[in-house]
Amino acid sequence: MRKRKPKLRVIAPDPRYNDPMVTQFVNMLMYSGKKSTALSVFYDAMDLIKDRTKENEHGIWKKAINNAMPQVEVRSKRIGGATFQIPTEIRAKRKLSIGVKWLIKFSRERSGKGYAEKLAAELIAASKGEGAAVKRKEDTHRMAEANRAFAHFKSRR
Repeated sequence: MRKRKPKLRVIAPDPRYNDPMVTQFVNMLMYSGKKSTALSVFYDAMDLIKDRTKENEHGIWKKAINNAMPQVEVRSKRIGGATFQIPTEIRAKRKLSIGVKWLIKFSRERSGKGYAEKLAAELIAASKGEGAAVKRKEDTHRMAEANRAFAHFKSRR
């Protein structure tokens, strides 16, 4: 039996959108504790999105995260000498953090000038249901679907 659950930290909302999820996104975006830099990169990306789409940039950002969030994932489990990929549902917090991590990772890998530019391009693509982060989600879902036969091995945790 494990010890008690850790207390959940309250994340302060960001100054522009007053949304704690934005702060969480910026925290994941941050390198070497440089939060102000990460925040300015995020806001620059949001301004670029507003210029390019002429729509509400916060809405596009939310849509991009929703499109990149996986619903199921496969977990490896050894059963009788063989390793099976077992599809499992993901809890809400993990869904969000995986989606955000993928968006950040694939925006960093994009070509383009400046990080704000790359981030804006990936967010716009993800909000349309395109882009590498959404592709990764679809691949994960496909993998879970292919291994549905092993769903009855679900771990008893």
